[in-house]
Amino acid sequence: MNPGEPNRGLERVKFQLRSGGVPDEPPNPLRTGIHSRGYLPHVKREGASYFVTFRLADSLPKEVLLSFEREHAEALRRLAANANREQVEEIHRQLRRKIERYLDKGAGECHLPHPEIADLAAEALRHFHGEQYLLDDWVVMPNHVHTILSPMANYTLSEILKSRKRHIARQANLILGRTGETFWQRESYDHWIRHDDEKARIQRYIRMNAVNAGPCISPEDWKWSSAWPGWKVPVQQTT
Repeated sequence: MNPGEPNRGLERVKFQLRSGGVPDEPPNPLRTGIHSRGYLPHVKREGASYFVTFRLADSLPKEVLLSFEREHAEALRRLAANANREQVEEIHRQLRRKIERYLDKGAGECHLPHPEIADLAAEALRHFHGEQYLLDDWVVMPNHVHTILSPMANYTLSEILKSRKRHIARQANLILGRTGETFWQRESYDHWIRHDDEKARIQRYIRMNAVNAGPCISPEDWKWSSAWPGWKVPVQQTT
């Protein structure tokens, strides 16, 4: 696709989402509506739950991601003009699966298995549960984090992710003795969860991620996930 040329696949996605009741020009664009960053539109709805993935800066090389995005854009371009929303969403799922499979290979320096950093990430995710967002299932993997969360009133998903990623990055770089180095990839992947069946599927994926990727035998064995029994105690807020 040439710079400046309309992304017809993306425009088709926007049409399908608008047809399904997602407004294109909402009153508060950070909370509700369609956001385009590259080829993959991000859908925001107030009161919704999101499946979020954020990853370390070196976990997915730029050339690999660009290859995935080109395939994704081409798949959207080939869609028939009367394609339904489920067909569009399946193409988005294919992109997410490719990225998740690549991340599970453990590419990059993989700082997150460092126990002190993994503990830091887990506590950071849980810290504002019930105050800024409702935290559902989550897992800290060697080079990425998956979570389901629902922003509470007056908080946006973008604000929450920026805060949590920045806090983890600052503390992790101190632990690693690094200065001025990027810890996280700038963009996070977020997916609006549309119904209970989809949420149940994503919950199973998160709980089994460490098992399927190899670090443990059962979900409860992986300390840095919501499945670990030790996290069932109430969160202790700190100043």
